[in-house]
Amino acid sequence: MTTVLLVHTVPLWRASLASLLGAGQGIDVTTADRGVIRSALAGIEPGPGPNVLLTDLDCPDALDVLEEVRSLAEPHGRGCPLAVLTRSDRPRGLRRAYEAGARGYIDKYRPVDDLSGVMHKLADGGRHIDESLAFSLLQVADMPLSPRELGVLALAEGGETVSGIAQRLHLTQGTVRNYLAAAIRKSGARNRVDAIRRAKEAGWI
Repeated sequence: MTTVLLVHTVPLWRASLASLLGAGQGIDVTTADRGVIRSALAGIEPGPGPNVLLTDLDCPDALDVLEEVRSLAEPHGRGCPLAVLTRSDRPRGLRRAYEAGARGYIDKYRPVDDLSGVMHKLADGGRHIDESLAFSLLQVADMPLSPRELGVLALAEGGETVSGIAQRLHLTQGTVRNYLAAAIRKSGARNRVDAIRRAKEAGWI
């Protein structure tokens, strides 16, 4: 029996996904909202294989969920294979999932008949990447910008000033300028506008 912890912030979607997963052979599904992943994992009795944590990158607060999952990789955290439901046109979410150590990348437009097989594969220590996501994931893995640099650049692309970005991210203006300078340097751009253009063309923002 493979236990899947489904984390989703929308109750109706969470219930629907849980019902779909639970219909698979040898799958036991538990659910949780963000902020309680560690305690939810602690409440799952160890089975014959590791549990799988599944989340949807399109759900609200998905990036916060990934950040919480990353914290579980700390020395005192309980590791758990992470799988994400996503689409190929979500490079930022794919990047964050990659950095969080995701081992399963599932296209939301794929057939659902072998979804339970994917969960068993991950629980047994394997990896899974849907072919439709492979190219996007390869591009993401090569992205030179850090999540913070990317976030600052995305806010700049949206028209925010340095002071506005600093206020939104609770940073000093000097720190924001440093992140922007790093984004310009790493993307090989001439200036901020060129860095934004290159990031948009690459699908990073």
